[in-house]
Amino acid sequence: MIAKTRIMFYVDNVQTISEFWQTNLKAQVVENLELPEKFVGTVLQLSPTTELALFSKEFIRKYSPEVLDNLPSLMLFVDNFEQLHAQLPNTGVIMADNDIATFNFSDPEGNYFVIAKNS
Repeated sequence: MIAKTRIMFYVDNVQTISEFWQTNLKAQVVENLELPEKFVGTVLQLSPTTELALFSKEFIRKYSPEVLDNLPSLMLFVDNFEQLHAQLPNTGVIMADNDIATFNFSDPEGNYFVIAKNS
């Protein structure tokens, strides 16, 4: 059984995106990564078993260019669905996806995610 999931996510500005997730989705910084050539990464805990690791695209382009365009499509299940829809910036309309209430939102770099109502 998988004990934890860490999603690798490549962004233009690690600090800006980290602050967005902390402010809007209550993510917690669990690790700051010191990478070669003074690059940095940040690991955010989204839930007890899910982490989001942020790396700059510039770092990935230099050290792992083969994965640069691998962008995950994330659907996050939450209990405070209506509250998040009201408070998150750049939200889409609420709709049903296979009988699950969902809406999308974008971060400051225009990356889209889906929030789903936890049942």
